[in-house]
Amino acid sequence: MKNVTVTLDDQTVEWARAQATAQGISLSRYIGEVLRKQLPEAQAYERAMKAFLSRKPYLLRDPDEELPTREEIYDRPVLRRR
Repeated sequence: MKNVTVTLDDQTVEWARAQATAQGISLSRYIGEVLRKQLPEAQAYERAMKAFLSRKPYLLRDPDEELPTREEIYDRPVLRRR
């Protein structure tokens, strides 16, 4: 096990100490448990992100296909002002 120095603002330290005391554990152990609980979620996020980024891009149109002009897009009767 490694020792790590953590710097927290006064309000956070007071809250964390109160939480640790309520659970009957040391502040150090409390912080370690909080981080350990977040680890599986963080690892799952990383796996999901890697899987998503490793997928081949999905193209909505043929790369050689020209895009419509602004006039073509907005030239619809419903959008015309009277």
